[in-house]
Amino acid sequence: MSGKQQQGTVLEREKQQVEPPSLFKVLLLNDDFTPMEFVVAVLQRFFSLDFEQAHRVMLKVHTEGRGVCGIYPQDLAATKVDLVLGFARKHQHPLQCVMEEN
Repeated sequence: MSGKQQQGTVLEREKQQVEPPSLFKVLLLNDDFTPMEFVVAVLQRFFSLDFEQAHRVMLKVHTEGRGVCGIYPQDLAATKVDLVLGFARKHQHPLQCVMEEN
C-alpha cells in the first residue's frame, strides 16, 4: 500500500418523493335497453367480479343510475372503458362506460 491516503467519496441516497399515480373510477351508466344479464357478464369478464359482486354492481347501476366497476390507474381505466364500449357495441347494446378521477 502506498503512503498516500485515498480520499473516498461518500454518496448519500437521496430520498425521492414519488407521488402515486392518480386513480380513476370506472363506472357503468344505466340505460333502458341493455339487459341486466349482459351487464353482469361485462362485470365478470372485464372486471373479474364473481357473480354475486357483479349482480350487486348491476343492481346499483339499475337503481342509482351508475355503479363503480373498479378503481385503476388512468391508462388501465381508459383501456377498460374502451374494451367495455367495444364489447357492448359488438353486441348491439347502448351500455355506457365512463371513467372519472377518484
